[in-house]
Amino acid sequence: MQDPLESGPRTTEDFFTARRQAKYEMFLARLTGRSTELLSYEDVRAKLRAIESSGQVLREIPLEAIVGSVGRYSDFTRSFLPKSDADRQRWTRVKAVADGLTGFPPIEVYQIGEVYFVRDGNHRVSVTRQSGATHIQAYVTSVRSKVHLEPDIQPDDLILKAEYAEFLEATGLRTVRPNAHVILTVPGHYRKLQEHIEVHRYFMGIEQQRKITFEEAIADWYDHVYSPIGKAIRDNEILDDFPERTVCDLYLWVSEHRHLLQESLDIDIPPSEAAADLALQFSPKPRRIAARVGARLYDLLTPDQLERGPRPGHWRRERQEIRTDTNQIFPEILVPLGALPEHWDSLQQAAIIAGREGAHLHGLHVSAQFPDEDAIETLRTTFLDLCAQVGLEGTFHFERGKIPRQVCHWSRWMDLIVLSLHHLPQPGPSRRFGYGLRTILHRCSRPVLTVPSKLSQIKNLMLAYDGSPKAREALYLAGHLNANWGIPLDVVHVIEREKTTGGVLEDAQSYLKDHDRVEFHRVDGAPVDAILTAAQDIGADLILIGGFTATPWTEIFLGSTVEQFLRASPIPLLICR
Repeated sequence: MQDPLESGPRTTEDFFTARRQAKYEMFLARLTGRSTELLSYEDVRAKLRAIESSGQVLREIPLEAIVGSVGRYSDFTRSFLPKSDADRQRWTRVKAVADGLTGFPPIEVYQIGEVYFVRDGNHRVSVTRQSGATHIQAYVTSVRSKVHLEPDIQPDDLILKAEYAEFLEATGLRTVRPNAHVILTVPGHYRKLQEHIEVHRYFMGIEQQRKITFEEAIADWYDHVYSPIGKAIRDNEILDDFPERTVCDLYLWVSEHRHLLQESLDIDIPPSEAAADLALQFSPKPRRIAARVGARLYDLLTPDQLERGPRPGHWRRERQEIRTDTNQIFPEILVPLGALPEHWDSLQQAAIIAGREGAHLHGLHVSAQFPDEDAIETLRTTFLDLCAQVGLEGTFHFERGKIPRQVCHWSRWMDLIVLSLHHLPQPGPSRRFGYGLRTILHRCSRPVLTVPSKLSQIKNLMLAYDGSPKAREALYLAGHLNANWGIPLDVVHVIEREKTTGGVLEDAQSYLKDHDRVEFHRVDGAPVDAILTAAQDIGADLILIGGFTATPWTEIFLGSTVEQFLRASPIPLLICR
């Protein structure tokens, strides 16, 4: 009779089957880049500063959760397949015992988080896994660690886990905020995160004029810096654009991106705007890449004068997503400025609006050439002095290039563009094509306020409403100004050549039903003449209209109602899209 401890042909064949599987597993690992190595328990314990507890508990543990070994981590693959033919004799003897009547005793393991490391019984684990079992009896010794490990842990992940353990120990985050999760996937970034907290502590000390404890600093940083940015990342679904990254990864990226934007633009960028811009510019998602490539090709091949710009409502949707905590609708106002301060009527008009909104003014001077530095400094000083005289905050910017392109570039970070109307649009395709204001009105997604020589104190509003998508954007703005500024609003609908337009005025009435001091009018005639006559009769000093509705090509050749308004209106126009 054969000794039960002697291996037979079947157990030997099982061993060589396991060896072939090990070779295949290691080959796949080279292709995929995922490690098949078992983890060293001592290495993991030291890096995570884990502490062994006393006592053992006998229970069944999942085989797939065994990820390492105390001493034989180099002898088996991650799924405990033998890596050397020299292991055949011992492996087959254990296999013979497993196939016998008595079986083998429980193994001994250490447990860290959800994973296990074999202290005694590596071959028993290997044989049991080959048999198709899912669990094994084990004496379990728990090992305490501040870092949680899961079965899919890779060797390279240990660097991050070790850095995380050091971060938690240095900051005490788990003590002050036990439910905090600040997981990073890039080695070295935990140190950056700690620097963020240290900088926050420094400025807290300056603000409160006292020494701030680290516990106070990390609690305040987590509640008032990290959490709001994390919320903006989740609310804007930025994680969908970077599926391999965590909220904390994106917190660092958004913070750095926001800092760069604010340095280059000298604008206070909300975290949600920085997060959205990060996804727009750097997301590896195919749709984002295709959009960036398409936008560059379109920009390269299409003259500025023929670009249509964003769809109606783009600005309003962005604003509602980004600025949900304020009633301000124009917190950042851009005022393009010419080289002669005496032509800065738009700045005076912008100051009136900024005073009502508590807004920040941005003066922008654009030149095709580099002007004299003294001239730029004179413009800057004049602008800031004028802002100071009316008690407003202002920032001056200088850019080289074409005025329409630079205004559209800067408008992305603004809420309102205020332009002086010194040169009226002239009829004719060639004149329209070269008229910079029409390019801005087509390409810019923000409302544009055009200012003729007569300024408006904005005491009586008029909305020219025809029910078009861009007129609905003007309706949205009119409702805000009426409600938040407390000024009367007249909504005028023109019935042109006895055309029936049933429901248009009723649509506006429904939208403004909860607003006070609103009147509705139907008038007959040509749209521009009828609106301007009504404005004069009512005493309106600001007219809101929708922007261009036709394509750029059509508008260049046939003209538009907006162009007629620009030529004829003696009072400012707020043009929406």
